[in-house]
Amino acid sequence: KIHKWVLTVPLLLIELVLVMGLSRRESIRLSCQLGVASAIMVAAGYPGEVQDELSTRWKWWALAMVPFIFVVITLVVSLGIATTQQPFQVVP
Repeated sequence: KIHKWVLTVPLLLIELVLVMGLSRRESIRLSCQLGVASAIMVAAGYPGEVQDELSTRWKWWALAMVPFIFVVITLVVSLGIATTQQPFQVVP
């Protein structure tokens, strides 16, 4: 399962960035940042999933939350900027 998540989660975030209508440079920057951060997030969460000791699981969870929080904050800020740059009315 982990090998699929390490690939699909970054790709989904990159797809989200690409449909935001940002400039090419900004899209590439955000895609790289979010792709790497989400891959680290998934990879850091996996060791905690296979641990038997609860305290070790919580340590890996906390470590995986760092890139998760980065991804969420980056998306919220970027989506807010992209939303303000969109035209007020939809042209048919």
